[in-house]
Amino acid sequence: MQKAKLALKANADHKTIVQLSNSVSVGGQDLLIVGGPCTVESMAQMEEVASRLAIAPVQALRGGVYKPRTSPYDFQGLGLEGLKILQSVRDRSGLPVITEVMAISQIADIAAYADVLQVGSRNMQNFDLLKALGEANKPVLLKRGLAATIEEFVMAAEYILSHGNPNVIMCERGIRSFDSYTRNVLDLGAVVALKQITHLPVIVDPSHAAGKRELVADLAKAAIACGADGVIVECHPEPEKSVSDARQALSLDDMVTLAHSLGAIATAVGRTIPQPQIEWVRVPQVA
Repeated sequence: MQKAKLALKANADHKTIVQLSNSVSVGGQDLLIVGGPCTVESMAQMEEVASRLAIAPVQALRGGVYKPRTSPYDFQGLGLEGLKILQSVRDRSGLPVITEVMAISQIADIAAYADVLQVGSRNMQNFDLLKALGEANKPVLLKRGLAATIEEFVMAAEYILSHGNPNVIMCERGIRSFDSYTRNVLDLGAVVALKQITHLPVIVDPSHAAGKRELVADLAKAAIACGADGVIVECHPEPEKSVSDARQALSLDDMVTLAHSLGAIATAVGRTIPQPQIEWVRVPQVA
């Protein structure tokens, strides 16, 4: 771990605040609540998501357009069309958008449309990708590998930092275990450890950890209680019809309820959740 010259804290008060947009940040007093579907499916879908979350205490949208699927026959994402949809709802809602990058060749396009580039669990040790993201002028959300140690996770962040990009957000999303009841085991001990070890913001993905929507809200609350800087949660207008990760997606009603419920926990641990500052206006559909 001593080789992580840039990721480690210099002192107890050392912390990095990452700006997602002019008005949204993570790592400071304010918590970051991110919501949205696993996959961008259509403009109508993302308009419904954005219209609900923009007026809730949710500060950013998530949505995949390039999808790393276990089967090559599953839906692989909308690609550039999906990026344009994200840009449209971002421009109208004022909420920054986060989407996954899978390859170096995708970085330029994603950086042109999205605010934060996500490295998925499968790519946490794709070192060429991490180096290239270190040269990108966008924040990077780095997810923990499904079997990665804390040291490996920190060193992956170090790759991005050492190539010039200081804006790294670490995300604990659960690690693989022998127990199949949950999709993964959410390692909240790692969240506490990372907050002590590194100055980088640390958020939690309870959706991929749980794999079951009925477990997500309580895990999200536990994440905030143990010191996470925020959560990223999957939600969908019709969860059962989601083309990806349907079982773990919350309904939009449940997502809004969860976002509001986190306020009391935030206050208890000395944090705040920014309230919405915008009013969503739907674009009339052309007949």
